[in-house]
Amino acid sequence: VQLQASGGGLVQPGGSLKLSCAASAGTFSAYYMGWFRQAPGKERDFVAAIKWSGGTAIYADSVKGRFTISRVKDKNTMYLQMGNLKPEDTAIYYCARTRVVLSGVRQPQNYDSWGQGTLVTVSS
Repeated sequence: VQLQASGGGLVQPGGSLKLSCAASAGTFSAYYMGWFRQAPGKERDFVAAIKWSGGTAIYADSVKGRFTISRVKDKNTMYLQMGNLKPEDTAIYYCARTRVVLSGVRQPQNYDSWGQGTLVTVSS
C-alpha cells in the first residue's frame, strides 16, 4: 500500500490545520491507521490512531482534546484535525498503517507502511 500525507504548512499558535493521508486502493478493515510526528533531533512520537473498521480512536496525552483523528472509508483517506496548535507541535507528521492490536499502536516499530511526511510549523 502507498500512503500520501498532505496538508502541512505554517500556522500561528492557537490556529488550526487539517492533515490528510490518502491510501492506495486496498482492504484496511484489519488495520489501525496512525499519525506520528518527528521534531528535529527527536524520536518519532505517536500522535493518534484509528481502527479502520470500527473507528476506535486513541490519542497521545499531549494532543488529547486538541486533535481529532477520523477516516472516510469510501475515499480511503484518514484525517487529523489539529486545533489550538502550539509551537511544540512543530514537526514532520507521518501517517502509517499497522495490523497490531490496540495495545501496540503507540509503537512506530509496529507499523509496516509509512507515508512521506508533511511539515507542520507553528510559529508567530
